Amino acid sequence: MAISKKINPFLKANPDTGFGVSPSQLGERFVNKDGSFNVRKRGISYLKRVSLYSNLLSLNRTQFALVILTMYFSVNVVFAVIYYLIGADQFVGLLSTSDWGRFKEMFFFSTQTFTTVGYGRINPLQELADIVSSVETMMGWMFFALVTGLLYGRFTHPKAYLLFSENALMAPYRGGWGLMFRIVPYKEKHYLTNATIVVNIAFLDTENSKTEYKFYTLNLERSHVDALSMNWTVVHPLDESSPLQNFTLEDMNRSDLELYIQVNGFDHVFSSTVMQRTSYTYKEIIWKAKFKPMYHESDDGKITILDLDKLNDYQLLEETP
Repeated sequence: MAISKKINPFLKANPDTGFGVSPSQLGERFVNKDGSFNVRKRGISYLKRVSLYSNLLSLNRTQFALVILTMYFSVNVVFAVIYYLIGADQFVGLLSTSDWGRFKEMFFFSTQTFTTVGYGRINPLQELADIVSSVETMMGWMFFALVTGLLYGRFTHPKAYLLFSENALMAPYRGGWGLMFRIVPYKEKHYLTNATIVVNIAFLDTENSKTEYKFYTLNLERSHVDALSMNWTVVHPLDESSPLQNFTLEDMNRSDLELYIQVNGFDHVFSSTVMQRTSYTYKEIIWKAKFKPMYHESDDGKITILDLDKLNDYQLLEETP
């Protein structure tokens, strides 16, 4: 049976998602779990389509540190090789007489020149060494200026510090059933005001021998909260306005169903509007389950304790939707 026969005919599909509809031309999912779009671009040169600055800003802290250290080490190795090749007679203050010892001294001379430290034991003596060391000094302050800019950009880049539950649940809701997932801000001083959420759904449907993706914007129990400081369970009721009202687990699996979510809100620390996305495929939807509580009163009754490690906790139920 076509999925469209299970959907209220008065519901209107959403044509403004920006995603294609042909299943044979699309990948496994529209949006990755980290919020990035599941798209790889090609057809023009790599240098033209890639932004080095954007890539460096988007690296995690470990990757960023490794890139900077690798660049720093590589540049100094290159200059150490140049100094070694132009000869020891271009310098004064070299102590080692072995090739490896002189190369190490050239490497550390390069690091001192690159960082403009200049301890002074080894100095350029002739014109060629002066020219090379002058070029390296200029590259050094340019390098550290760029790194400073990148660090500033990474620290000040507005970001929504939100965690989403690993799974969405099909859970009891007001005598019926609802599709729900949880969100929580996880940084101590960061919370969102005027937070809004949009949940779209996509699934395959075959009608008149033509298979394509259909998209709907889901009605939510609540699509806006004034302040998002604790966890928020986002609920889509499976009522007559829901395209999922008559869906079974088999229907979701067969239709390659996917939810994709976008949250917007104002972060007072950044003094800016921030946004975060994620998605759930049919494989990440748990049927007949409900979330466990993730906050409780402190022992002295004065504050609320929010247990972030319980964001994904749920219990299975006996009822079947």
